[in-house]
Amino acid sequence: MESNGPLIVYSHSSGGNRCSASLLATHLASWGYVVGAMDHSELVAPELARCDGETTAERDARIAAMIASRVPDLRFLLDHLLGDAGLALDPQRIGLLGHSFGGWTVLATTEVEPRVRAVVAMAPGGNSNPKPGILPLKLGFAWGRDVPTLYLAAEDDTMIPPAGVAELFDRTPSAKRMFTLRRADHQHFVDDVEGEHEAIRAMSFPGDAAWIPGAMRPMAELASGEQAHLFVHGLTLGHLDATLRGLDAAERFLAGDVQAELARRGVEITYRPAA
Repeated sequence: MESNGPLIVYSHSSGGNRCSASLLATHLASWGYVVGAMDHSELVAPELARCDGETTAERDARIAAMIASRVPDLRFLLDHLLGDAGLALDPQRIGLLGHSFGGWTVLATTEVEPRVRAVVAMAPGGNSNPKPGILPLKLGFAWGRDVPTLYLAAEDDTMIPPAGVAELFDRTPSAKRMFTLRRADHQHFVDDVEGEHEAIRAMSFPGDAAWIPGAMRPMAELASGEQAHLFVHGLTLGHLDATLRGLDAAERFLAGDVQAELARRGVEITYRPAA
């Protein structure tokens, strides 16, 4: 790893934890990045835990508090890694990486955290028309500076369809790219794609989210975990190398025919150009 190397901080989904994308973190670390992750407050703070018999008002208040905790969590981790952890990091080369609720978290953090220089948002929440049972998240995009952003979406995402990701992409006031993995769902951004996908299909979700498992396609009809990892790992590394390290090869890869390059590896994607 280079001295004063770049730092990447990962934010997990509402159903995940700090280890949900450990394969991606390991991949980035193997290329010289320092990668930090934490369990967000809703996993560790008793007052944010779901309680049996909670009223609608209590549930709404808990969810609001959970949402409000996310950006401070990420800023706390940044402060710790850049200050107290004793690591040799470059404060001018900081990237954020997040999935779902975590994708929203990294976009929202960029609005208030001037140290952020690059973002990767994987199937992020926050669009204006969320599906029933999906967290009611808002984004203002008042960044006031250019923060190159990579959006990764899944073609058959039950919870956050690519149209919702495209809305955020179109609103992003920075250099940006968006790629969508074909025949993929919401769990194609975590370590155990097959296991997590089928586990959710077997669950019973409460309230407004009860429809989700029945709407999901069987894993056998979707892209494999190996294909998903090639998609996520390759594009994420390319984006970070191009933006935080200024590597010409990475920028040429992203500006070239990425669809053809990944197709040669058995991965089907689509690309959404910026307006």
